[in-house]
Formats: sequence, structure tokens, C-alpha cells
Amino acid sequence: MDIKQLKFLIALDETRHFGQAAARCHITQPTLSMRLRSLEEELELPLVNRGQRFESFTAPGERVLAWARTVLAAYDGLYAEAAACRGHLVGTLRLGVVPLSSFDPLPLMQRLHQLHPNLRFELSALSSEQILEQLASNQLDLGVSYLDRLDGERFDSLALAKTRMGLLYDHRHFSFGEDPLSWESLIELPLGLLTSGMHFRQSIDHNFHSRGLNPLPLLQTDAVHQLLQAVHGGFCCAIMPLDGGLETLTEHLRLHPIAEAKTLARLGLIMRRSAPHSALAEACFAAYQKIIEAS
Repeated sequence: MDIKQLKFLIALDETRHFGQAAARCHITQPTLSMRLRSLEEELELPLVNRGQRFESFTAPGERVLAWARTVLAAYDGLYAEAAACRGHLVGTLRLGVVPLSSFDPLPLMQRLHQLHPNLRFELSALSSEQILEQLASNQLDLGVSYLDRLDGERFDSLALAKTRMGLLYDHRHFSFGEDPLSWESLIELPLGLLTSGMHFRQSIDHNFHSRGLNPLPLLQTDAVHQLLQAVHGGFCCAIMPLDGGLETLTEHLRLHPIAEAKTLARLGLIMRRSAPHSALAEACFAAYQKIIEAS
């Protein structure tokens, strides 16, 4: 067994396609299949259900896959740790962020890239549950998620500023005065909202329902980009983080403050406590702590 076989296994899990997995690993498909069969023979376990194409992983294959991710993360972490001991950071920082977070990762990435030019970044939009799961399984180095249900014994966190809300709209289709909007006034507007299972939507619902209001959204979606497209087209307005910078995406978008509008829970930058610790995660955590202290 070698580390490349584990990389091939993970690539197959992420693509669910033998040809795409081979292309990602810069090898031919027959080579990928041969190396995976060699791994199965060594472990004396069937790992992949094969037909004309990839079908699924076997139950033992799923368990081996989880170990493969842990081993590969430790392998990458070892090289990153050695580089950190030499005063350098290398590798890829894996950061997961909840949708519609008011956290802007750009200043952090710019700061780290200036200090460590060989550092690369992988940014994923994930639910709060997915972020905690992937932090725990070492699939992420850091996460930005809500702190209301965070297990403080398993994770370290840096609380971020409270998320304020505003109304995102296209000024070619809507116009508002200078005063903050009331929740009562939003009821009269064509609203586009995230679906009800998403954390940011729960805060929106709480603000409406605590005032005895029941909105009837014109559009509901779990895709942020589709919501932004609908707003830009004048189809609807959307309640968004006030400090997320979304109004800068095009010259026509505007964000108007909403009175007494904050999310139920604060966001935080989260890092796994259990070993092995990622040198990249620790450096990023410390760098953002300095950004908070300087602001």
C-alpha cells in the first residue's frame, strides 16, 4: 500500500467516475483501476462495486475510505508541519463557510498569502452541520459557522461580530427612503428567501414571527447564486447580511438596513481541538485573531 492508492480512492469518491478520477490524478483509467484492485487484494476486501461504470463503495470500502482521508490528512499535515518548523507554510488551507455568512475570507487569505506565497486555499460553502462533521473528520482545517450548538470541548472558536441584516434589491426596480426598513414593511414586498432548513432563514423567520408577521415569499431556494440572480433581475428582494459586501457585485444592487435585525446566533471561526493539529489551521487561526485585535 502507498499514499497514491489512497489518493486514487479519495478521487474516486469525490468524482464517482473512474475516468474523471484518473484525469484528476493525472493517470490513465486502466492504471487507476489496476492500483485500486491491488489495494483490494492487499486488504483482502472488496472496496468498490463495479458494473459498466462506478456504482458505489462497498460497506467495507466506506470504512476504508474514512481511514484513507485520515491517513492522507496526516500525511499532508506532516509535510506542512515540517515546513512550519522551517518557518514556512505550504499546502492547501481548507476553509468551510456557511451560506450568507457576513465573514469575508479575503483579508485573511490575502494576509496569509503575503506571508506565505506557496500557500493555496480551498473554500467551500457548507451547512453548519457539514462544517462540524468535516472539521471532526479532518476534511476541513477551519470553518466559519454558528456558535449556538458548538461543543467547546471538541472545538476552539473565535467569535465574530454580530451579523446584521439588510434588504438587497436592484435600484432599477425598487426604491426606499433613508430610514431603516421595518419588518412590517417587508411583508408588502416580493421576497426571495433561502429555504426553511437553513440557519440564516431561521433567524429571518424568528424576526418575522416574534412580531406576529407571516411572510409569503415569492421565491425560496437553497442556492444563493439563484437568489442573487432573481434580485438582480428585479424579480424579488432578499434579506441578506448587511456587511457581506453583496451590493458591490454589480452597479445596480443596493443593501438597505433593516431595523432591529440580527441573527439568532453569532458566527465564529472554528478549529478542531483534537490531534493531529494542522499547522495551517493554527497559523490561520492566529492570523485572524490579530486581525480582530487590530480592528
